[in-house]
Amino acid sequence: MAEFQLDPAFVATSHRVGDLPLCEVRLQDDARYPWLVLIPRRPGLRELEDLSPTDRALLLEETICAGAAVRAVGATLGFAVEKLNVGALGNVTAQLHVHVVGRRGDDPAWPGPVWGHSAALAYGAAIREAAIAAAREALAR
Repeated sequence: MAEFQLDPAFVATSHRVGDLPLCEVRLQDDARYPWLVLIPRRPGLRELEDLSPTDRALLLEETICAGAAVRAVGATLGFAVEKLNVGALGNVTAQLHVHVVGRRGDDPAWPGPVWGHSAALAYGAAIREAAIAAAREALAR
């Protein structure tokens, strides 16, 4: 049986937060948006339908938990999250993953999608570590 391998694209564009029972959680490296990515740690997944029914239910629960963590990241960044955007696109990176993005009326892409809007603004080290700590604390609840 194949082992789970994280697509290198995630390493290049995000930072590890930790693991939930199903997913690896990563902070997207764009300081304009509180944004987490959930990647189920199962080999060969591309679509939601590739998950077992049990894992689909678990992914939904972990997505809800990630929403709370995104709100915590937003508070750390000084952004009030007004709306959560959740998406499993996979057009660029085929490995199954779910984006959970905190949005607000004054964010750079509002009201459109964040994907492809403009170049990301990388986190500075201190604020990145604070955002990761806030996400970890929220996910531990």
